Amino acid sequence: MTTDHSLTSELVRHITRAIQDAGGWIGFDDFMSQALYSPGLGYYAHGSAKFGVLPYAEQEGKRVAGSDFVTAPEMTHLFGWTLAQQVAQALQVTATHEVWEFGAGSGALALQVLQALQAQGAALPRYTIVDISDSLRERQQAELAAFSEQVRWVDALPEQMQGVVLGNEVLDAMPVKLLARVAGVWHERGVVLVDGPEAQVQGHPFAWQDRVTELRAPHEIEGEHDYLTEIHPQGESFMRTLADKLTCGAVFLIDYGFPQAEYYHPQRHMGTVMCHQAHQVDADPLVSVGQKDITAHVNFTGIALAGIEAGLGVLGYCNQGRFLMNCGLLSQLEAADLPTRVMAQKLIMEHEMGEFFKVIGFHKGEPWHALGFEHGDKTHKL
Repeated sequence: MTTDHSLTSELVRHITRAIQDAGGWIGFDDFMSQALYSPGLGYYAHGSAKFGVLPYAEQEGKRVAGSDFVTAPEMTHLFGWTLAQQVAQALQVTATHEVWEFGAGSGALALQVLQALQAQGAALPRYTIVDISDSLRERQQAELAAFSEQVRWVDALPEQMQGVVLGNEVLDAMPVKLLARVAGVWHERGVVLVDGPEAQVQGHPFAWQDRVTELRAPHEIEGEHDYLTEIHPQGESFMRTLADKLTCGAVFLIDYGFPQAEYYHPQRHMGTVMCHQAHQVDADPLVSVGQKDITAHVNFTGIALAGIEAGLGVLGYCNQGRFLMNCGLLSQLEAADLPTRVMAQKLIMEHEMGEFFKVIGFHKGEPWHALGFEHGDKTHKL
């Protein structure tokens, strides 16, 4: 799909007005939120392909922009089929009958989980997708047409919910605050406007500006060198909301990130914010606003503490490779063809997604032993 430059220009104008209305400065979390989620304009609110294996596609004989990044369900159906083993156990143990998926992307994961449960003779009565993007909802509805009687979409949570909550690469897309230690003084990094020659040269009107702040990272960062990092109030608020709404069930969140001590390691001084466009990565979210994804790594310790403090219990925490092997991926590979095996191995190999991605699980209700954390649980490292 080609880039709609009129949408991009309108988004830039929209954010420009927001900065002006705020007195000339907004925090990065506000900028990130608007760049990704402004209705009809933000990256996740318009109709670009986003998810898929290929950065370019053929359309009417021409090479046009395709997807920006690939998630595990687009790589191979075995991701969802293997995750479904854990979902099935969680549904049985918690005596619940519904899956809630946040940020369902292309709908591939939902399709795989539904197909796998159906193949096991445990067809799911209801699969609820929580997604605020109208364009992604349309794509999901097409992908899940065969399960239209089971799947429903909501853009807000009820007062109470039960079941198994899934979130694959959801936390990393939640807006973060940027903190910068400069010459020993902590600042919150935000966005201001520039105009004239500077804006013309850089092709956009945005620039960074730091303001002294009382905010601090939750972990002391050794040394006196300049240091850029993030804190995650929205992700932690999301966990508190889940804990409040979920009366019985389990939560499984899959994403890239680190425990707190690693996240705020003295050597990680450039932060983790990064952007994805046409399967290329860059570190400048002020450029091509609305045309690319903006993400930050997850502080899994902060996510765990927020959940625990709000009433959830931790089922386990481990890398994605170990989790999927615990759930039976290797046995799934035995019957797979060679191309499928090659793609599935990327999910578990340490130098691919196996170590880079982590899985954290929570329970609401009595604790139990989750299949995915049977071996290699690293909860003690959170």
